[in-house]
Amino acid sequence: MTPQEMESRIVRYGDLRPCKTAFIDAHTPGSDQKENFTIIGGGVSESADQHVHIALPHGFNIGAAGQPPKCRNSLHSHRTAEVFFVLSGRWRFFWGRWGDAGEVVLEEGDIFNIPTGIFRGFENIGNDYGMIMAILGGDDAGGGVIWAPQVIEDAAGHGLVLSEEGKLYDGTKGQSLPAGVKPMPLLSDEELSAFPEPSTADVVPHYVARYWDMVALSDRKPAKVIGAQGMLRDKPGFEVDMVTRASATDKMHKHDRPSVLMPVRGHWRVNWEGGSTTLAPGDTMSVPEEIMHSAVPSMTGNASLFHIVATDDAPGATWAGE
Repeated sequence: MTPQEMESRIVRYGDLRPCKTAFIDAHTPGSDQKENFTIIGGGVSESADQHVHIALPHGFNIGAAGQPPKCRNSLHSHRTAEVFFVLSGRWRFFWGRWGDAGEVVLEEGDIFNIPTGIFRGFENIGNDYGMIMAILGGDDAGGGVIWAPQVIEDAAGHGLVLSEEGKLYDGTKGQSLPAGVKPMPLLSDEELSAFPEPSTADVVPHYVARYWDMVALSDRKPAKVIGAQGMLRDKPGFEVDMVTRASATDKMHKHDRPSVLMPVRGHWRVNWEGGSTTLAPGDTMSVPEEIMHSAVPSMTGNASLFHIVATDDAPGATWAGE
C-alpha cells in the first residue's frame, strides 16, 4: 500500500470537519456550541450536514465531540457500547433520567465505557475548548440515539423536531416534517422505567479507567483496557488496548480485520509494507486488514495510544464480567 493510499485512511486532527447541527439539542441553550465529528463509520448524527471522513465498515464507529467551556451534551442513550476517552480538557459525565443518578470527572487520557441502557450526558468543565473521542459499537452504532423526553421537548421550543426515522428538521430554516411523517414519539413512563439509575459507586469501579493506571499496566506489554479479560471487562464487539513507549515494539504484525490507532500523547511512527507516516494526538488511522505494520514513538517524552480492533462478539449491551 503506497503512502498516498494509506493517507486516505488517516484523519488528521487539524483536518476534522465539525457539524454544529448534528443532533436535536443543536439550538438548546447550553448545548448550542457543540461540534460533532464522524471519523469512521456512519455514526449516529441526525443531520444531513454531518461529514463522514472514512465510511468503510470496521465493526464499530469512531467519532468525537468538541465543546467550549460550560457547554454540555444532552441526556441520551444507545443500544450498543459508547466509549469515550478524553483527548483534551476536563469533563464531567453524568447519568440517569434527570442526570442526577451519578457523575464522574475525567481528565486527559481517562476512558469511560458507559453502561449501555442508561441516559448519559457530559459537559466541558475546563477553561478551554476540549475534545473527547468516542467509540460506538456496531457498524450501525445501534441504530441511532434514544433521547430523554425533556430533550425533545426543549428542542421543540427552539425550532427543532426529530422524525420517527431519526431525521432532524430545523424550523428556523423553514423546514417541517413532510406530510405523512410522524415525529419521534416520547418514551412512556413504562419505557422509562426500563432505564437503570446506577449510582456512582455502581459505575466508576467497573467502567472507568484512569490514564496513569493504564500507563502503569502497559509497562511490559500493551494493557488490555476493554475486553473479556480487560481492565474494564466487557465484550462490546471490539477491544481497546493502550500501548506506551514501554510496551511498543517495532515487530511487524497484522490483523484479519481493520484496526484503528488513536494517539493520546506523543508522536508515533507507523511503518507498514510500502511506507511510513507519523501520527500525533487527535489523529485517527485505520490500518487495513492483513497489512503488516508496527507503531513506535518517534520522539522522546511521554507517548501513548489506544488501539481498537473488532472482535467476533456481537455488539450489544454492556457486559459487566464476573
